[in-house]
Amino acid sequence: MARRAVIEVQNVSKDLKMGSNVIHVLQGLSFSVQRGEIVSIVGPSGSGKSTLLGIIGGLDVPTRGHVLIDGVDISRMNEDRLTEIRNEKIGFIFQFFNLIPTLNALENVALPIEFARKPQYPPMQRARELLRLLGLGDRMHHLPSQLSGGQQQRVAIARALANDPPLLLADEPTGNLDSAASETVLNTLERIRREVGTTIVLVTHSRELAERADRVLTLVDGRLVGVEVAGD
Repeated sequence: MARRAVIEVQNVSKDLKMGSNVIHVLQGLSFSVQRGEIVSIVGPSGSGKSTLLGIIGGLDVPTRGHVLIDGVDISRMNEDRLTEIRNEKIGFIFQFFNLIPTLNALENVALPIEFARKPQYPPMQRARELLRLLGLGDRMHHLPSQLSGGQQQRVAIARALANDPPLLLADEPTGNLDSAASETVLNTLERIRREVGTTIVLVTHSRELAERADRVLTLVDGRLVGVEVAGD
């Protein structure tokens, strides 16, 4: 039996107006992501990778086309409903962390659990487990300003996993990490996919990371120019 598509991108385009000019950031993209897949999006800087990830996650709106999450079209959804979808279904790993500077690592990770309508876990217990899993057991009570860039990135990853979302979107999840920390993150992502069935879509410049996905989508100038099964 075929797996159900958790993401459907249907003829999505994104235009930006710059004065009298129109920049075509994305141009007619169509693809689907099956439940439990890891899919990487690669391409040169400026190819539209992060814009596409934002549209899939409901942080941006396509100019044309549709995005369906679990069969529900989020493309023109109001902000209140989008917020519910994001809280219930999507975990984000942002390229620039987006940690709250006045909260320590433990509090940053616990926060999305405290905001959940139906929390699955005790917030602090879950936060401790995730931080230990990512090698930050001795950094739980540090503020973001007291952490290295790589440590902040791992806190951001732990926060994205806090509510055990069925869909995880990651923008350069290993971009600020050394090789050992990168391996920890990659193993963690593969583990949650294997054990929980999480669907993962990630943007990366790392060919090594891309090739550990099930499929690799290549964007150039806002167009989908290649889809390959990793390892082929």
